[in-house]
This record gives sequence, C-alpha cells and structure tokens, in this order.
Amino acid sequence: MSVITYRQALHDTLRAELARDDNVFLMGEEIGLFEGSYKITAGLLDEFGPRRVRDTPIAEEGFTGAAIGAAMLGLRPVVEIMTINFSLLALDQIVNHAAKIHGMFGGQLAVPMVIRTPGGGGQQLGASHSQNIELYYSFVPGLKVVAPSTPADAKALLLAAIRDDDPVLFLENLALYNTKGEVPADCAPATIGKAHISREGEDLTLIGYSRMAHVARQVAEELADSEGLDIEVVDLRSLRPLDRDTVIASVRKTGAAVVLEDDWLTYGIGAEIAASISDGAFDHLDAPVRRVAMAEVPLPYAKSLETAALPSHDDVVTAVHETLAAVGRRR
Repeated sequence: MSVITYRQALHDTLRAELARDDNVFLMGEEIGLFEGSYKITAGLLDEFGPRRVRDTPIAEEGFTGAAIGAAMLGLRPVVEIMTINFSLLALDQIVNHAAKIHGMFGGQLAVPMVIRTPGGGGQQLGASHSQNIELYYSFVPGLKVVAPSTPADAKALLLAAIRDDDPVLFLENLALYNTKGEVPADCAPATIGKAHISREGEDLTLIGYSRMAHVARQVAEELADSEGLDIEVVDLRSLRPLDRDTVIASVRKTGAAVVLEDDWLTYGIGAEIAASISDGAFDHLDAPVRRVAMAEVPLPYAKSLETAALPSHDDVVTAVHETLAAVGRRR
C-alpha cells in the first residue's frame, strides 16, 4: 500500500496498461512531447514511443473518430480530451458512433475505447472551460460513464475501463489531481456500475461522485467529530450504469438523504438519484431528499463569484442540518 496522488495513480495505471497490452495506445492533444496539459502522461512518449503515445491535432471530432475506427479493428485507444468542455466538438462521434456501433451491427463489432477528460470549476478558467457536463453522456445508452473520487478508485476504474469492451467516458476533476490516498500495489480492476459505501452510518446518507464524494467524506468526518453525527457516504463512482440498489439500501437504513453534485440543479444527476430514492425507498424517508448543486449560472471568472457559485463544504453542512432538523434528529 502506497500513498500517492490522484494524478500519479492515473499515470501509473496508463504506464502499466501500455506495458501489459500492445493493443493499448494513447492519443490526444499535447500528451507526448509536452507530456500532457496535466502531466498525466509524463515520460510515456520516451518509454513507449510515438506509435503508442500519439500527439494529435487540435481536432477533437477527428481524433475521436480515428480512435473509434481503431477500436473497431481491435485496438484499445485511450483518448485524452484536454477538458470535457472540448468533448462537445466530438459529440457526434461519441453519441452517434461510439455508443451505437455495437447495437446497430448486432453485436458484431465492439468499440473498446476510453475517453479520459477532466472537468470542474474553481480554477478560474471561465464559463466555457469549467463545466461538468457528464449528464450529456450519462443519458446515452451504449456508453459507460465513471467518475472516481480517490486515487485508489482512479486506478481501479481506469484498469476496468481500458479492459472493457464498451466505450467508457472516464471523468476526472481538476480539483482532485493533487489529492492523496492509499493505493494497493496489487489493485484489481473495479466493477463498473458498482457504488461504494466509503463511510457507514445510521443518521443520514450523503450521496455524491467525483469531487463531491470527496467533500461528502470530509463533511461526514467533521460532523462526527464536532456533533456526534453518524453519516453514511455513498460514492457513486459510476454514473452509467448507475448502482441504484446501493443507494436505495443505504437510504432505507438511514431514512434521510442529501444528494451532492458539481453541476446545475435542474435536470441533473441529482434529480435521477432523487427519483430513484423515491421509487425504491419512499416509505423509509423521514424527510424530503435534499440536493446540493452549483448556482444556475454560467460559472463566473472572478474568484469570489466562482467560489460562491460552486457547491461548498458549508452548503453540504447546512443541507445535513436542515434535513435532520426536519425529522427531529439534529443533535
């Protein structure tokens, strides 16, 4: 067991998979000579050469389409799109081709490819470079969408994604790259579509993914220390397929839930989770499901306004207190 950053976990996993399987190759803007905008691919061009680590033009639709073709022919491309905002330029390739080819051709062809892409605000990159638009892809049958929140899950889910025979959108968050955590040396591939109870509790369930699962764990630990609250945390890890069973079982146990997401509230991932709770745990709820999300505005550039718009630690604490107060369990 070693303690490494989220960034290092991604790098080490890519390196190991390149060494393990000659069919795996990387492609994306500036991932070779420049070693990637976030240095995830540092040193890999020197080690594996330009056939396996391929710099591409600034043309997301083009190189995503090329990766789909390569995957159809049996290779396993791992595409880095510099930010999820730029994936909109490849939306047709991802949604109309990668997601549909297996079904349209009666299972005769697979598209075993991974699209790695970071998102998230808080870096003062402006409204068009700070979005979390995973909802666009989680909506589409034929794609798998994962969003790890820890270095260990980043490694385990990336292993699973690269070895999967379906196209996988692998979501990262810029705010997580320097976070640290324990990663087993013999880490096995995770099961895509399985959530993780990262903290067990009895009083309330916090549900999140990516950065907000990280925030949920911090809030749960702090409220345990300061107020004696026993909060359970469900880290979704996978958005499609979505592990509704784990969420419902947790809420049936605690009787209260707060759903967290790093995106706009309207039509969001949280709405899907809340609907799932209503379907499967309605009779067990002691209070309405609360949702914490960002302000419904294009994210401001000014740091103070950007911080105010993003869901925060304090927003989660307030939602927990309001929910427990509604059922008379606030301590």
